[in-house]
Amino acid sequence: MSYRTGRRLAIGVPRGASRPSPIFLGILAVFLISGWMTWARYGSIRLDAFLFVVAGWVLSLCLHEFAHALTAYRSGDVSVVQKGYLTLNPVKYTHTLLSVVLPLVFLVLGGIGLPGGAVWVDHTYIRGRVKDTLISLAGPGMNVVFTAVLVIPFAFDIDMFAHIEFWSVWAFLAFLQLTASVLNLMPIPGVDGGNALRPWLSHDWRRGFDAVAPYGMLIFFALLWQPSINRVFFDVIDRLAELIGLPIFLASSGQSLFMFWR
Repeated sequence: MSYRTGRRLAIGVPRGASRPSPIFLGILAVFLISGWMTWARYGSIRLDAFLFVVAGWVLSLCLHEFAHALTAYRSGDVSVVQKGYLTLNPVKYTHTLLSVVLPLVFLVLGGIGLPGGAVWVDHTYIRGRVKDTLISLAGPGMNVVFTAVLVIPFAFDIDMFAHIEFWSVWAFLAFLQLTASVLNLMPIPGVDGGNALRPWLSHDWRRGFDAVAPYGMLIFFALLWQPSINRVFFDVIDRLAELIGLPIFLASSGQSLFMFWR
């Protein structure tokens, strides 16, 4: 998600500003190692699956926020460099509620992938509504790409059952990315999809938008707790999964492996 601030810092571009942070590389290592352990059925398969999905989710969070920051930088906001947003460091994308609480709650509940984090973009130095919109869409666009990459193996005739646990949690991770893509592209105030529309609203509509934005996602998730709305939402997700070739039965199996405490 991207946020607004009214002040720009006059800085240069220090060496290594876009070099991946050690924290990001460590998370990537956990993702690869836990993926191999799941593939090889080494150790506790349920713990391996849990680490694989969580690490993959955090990687997607980093890439989501990096996409926002890189697009903002290329559009004129050089302050993202000093803030460390181009280093893929999840610690830099820190907002207690959005970065930690909500994403972990909904991830652990096992059905919704919500990228957290907060890239504070100085939109006062972004010239043009198109650039403003592209900054907001860059993050969800990364989730869409992530989803597409994860779905690619299912397009080939390979023996999934030889490593069923690995492909199950892989499918579940793809399912989480699909839900994240849909959620972030919805035209809700405070969500990337809504923020992409904001520059095109009239002044009065923007005032109303800004008043609702801090609570937009919370209101939406409160509605998702209603069984009828929840059913419609996941029916849409299942239809999209079917269209892109994501096996729902595998994703469901991966969810069961991920939630090892059940």
